[in-house]
Amino acid sequence: MKSYYVYIVECSDKILYTGITNNISRRLAEHNSDQNKNSFTYKRRPVELIFYQEFNEVSQAISFEKKIKKWSAQKKKALANGDFDLLQILSECRNATHFKYRPKDD
Repeated sequence: MKSYYVYIVECSDKILYTGITNNISRRLAEHNSDQNKNSFTYKRRPVELIFYQEFNEVSQAISFEKKIKKWSAQKKKALANGDFDLLQILSECRNATHFKYRPKDD
């Protein structure tokens, strides 16, 4: 059975890059190589792997990658650090229109 990985690397300029691959060690080597001058990480090398999660189904990996690509850097770092309490806090809606912040009718 083939495995798929969603990963986050931290670039030398502290920017986080999220991707998907079926070979994590090869992909990390590609990010750190000087082969593809048009890649996002080329001028941000070296990159360091800070998180990865394995999936058996490519559709699940793609779905998770799309989800976390929209996250803030702070939220991605909480995931990478395994800080699930902070991840929960960062996931809560803080808009003034959110039900938690509406005045209660008496």
